[in-house]
Amino acid sequence: MFTIVVAFLIFLLIAGSLRQLLTSLEVEHRTFSRQIFFSLLLLYTIIMVGFGIIYATLSYQGLIIFAQSPGVFPYSWTKEVARGVYFSGVTLFTVGYGDLMPIGWGRFFAVIEALIGYTLPAAIVAKVWQSSTRDS
Repeated sequence: MFTIVVAFLIFLLIAGSLRQLLTSLEVEHRTFSRQIFFSLLLLYTIIMVGFGIIYATLSYQGLIIFAQSPGVFPYSWTKEVARGVYFSGVTLFTVGYGDLMPIGWGRFFAVIEALIGYTLPAAIVAKVWQSSTRDS
């Protein structure tokens, strides 16, 4: 039960961060500003760490999230979080090294995260373009 609550709260944080950035993004000078850069940096960090904690929490509670190599024993909480954040970053930025493969519920969350990582840049560009054309 604790796992579901933590995963749900983190998912709400991610959704709220996405909503906040996309609804409040205004461009004053029609150029890429430091404010937009740091907003994007913060948003990607929240998404990456948030999904990493979701992966770690589910894995630590006994759900099999990643395909295990032979001889790999259960990790400590900190190593599980580090592994989850690493996989989250690789998935979010659509790098896909292939050293960790999601299985079970991990596939579902990986697809959601990859979808966010793939469409977020296009959404930001569209929002900036829409704001610049509305001002002219």
